[in-house]
Amino acid sequence: MQSVTEKLTFDDNTTLKVLLGEQDGHVRQVERLTPVKMSLRGNQLSIDGSAPDVELVRSLLLQLYSLARKGFPIYPQDILHAHRILSENRQTDLEKIFLDTVFISSKKRAITPKSIAQKRYIDAIRACDMVFAIGPAGTGKTYLAMAVAVAALQDKKVHRIVLTRPAVEAGEKLGFLPGDLAEKVNPYLRPLYDALFDMMDFDRASALIHKGTIEVAPLAFMRGRTLNDAFVILDEAQNTTSEQMKMFLTRLGLGSKAVITGDITQIDLPQEIKSGLVEAETLLRSVQGIRVVHFSELDVVRHPLVQEVIRAYQRTNGTDPRSNGR
Repeated sequence: MQSVTEKLTFDDNTTLKVLLGEQDGHVRQVERLTPVKMSLRGNQLSIDGSAPDVELVRSLLLQLYSLARKGFPIYPQDILHAHRILSENRQTDLEKIFLDTVFISSKKRAITPKSIAQKRYIDAIRACDMVFAIGPAGTGKTYLAMAVAVAALQDKKVHRIVLTRPAVEAGEKLGFLPGDLAEKVNPYLRPLYDALFDMMDFDRASALIHKGTIEVAPLAFMRGRTLNDAFVILDEAQNTTSEQMKMFLTRLGLGSKAVITGDITQIDLPQEIKSGLVEAETLLRSVQGIRVVHFSELDVVRHPLVQEVIRAYQRTNGTDPRSNGR
């Protein structure tokens, strides 16, 4: 394929330094992601490569430069996410994704979508009172839902947050755990605490939990309740039975939102028991007011190797969700 050259001129040297990264590290990163060669002379950047690759990198750099001018700090992971998004859809406006601040954590870190599906997910939660998020680990399903929930609590849009998940062992027997019921189920709830404490100061989060404003509880504790003015998150929903899922969904009261997250390739139920999440998706996908958002390995925001691990397992096990989870 014939090589072409594109020259980009940037008028703000301070912003250009942010775009290029420390010791031009962002430039080297883009060259690793796309088969192009770049060279800088003054404030002019030359891009050499095939026409499609040059077009992709041109859009990437110009959009990131525009973001940097608006005060958006650019980190290596942002380059990776932006490149992934534009590779999927060249027409995407990165500002609509990266500048959509969901929440500012206690560490002063802005929590924003990092993929098209994540942006779609955030918009769905804002628009609908019940949202299902289905996809592989590391795609931000629970973390983003938690961010929206904490923001809603701070803005007094809800009066409490309820975080729950089924207590199902992931292929290993934990035996007879010591302690009372709360202590026995606490290990299953640890990932929810981790996400919460990543967003809120530990003492403040602990005080809200102590007051009951934030409740972290196993799914069994939801039976017989009506949850009004609450933001309710059901995590690991692929491990609910049909009866448990129906019980949970019918707890929703007035002024409440429910977000149900799960990975149907990681079902830990006995083979003969159908996942409540799989059933609910089929039954409810066309119900008005309920949104189902699907994630793929393209939306993984953990270490880049996680994407490759997911793809490798998919190639080995095929597309049957139950076989993938085994």
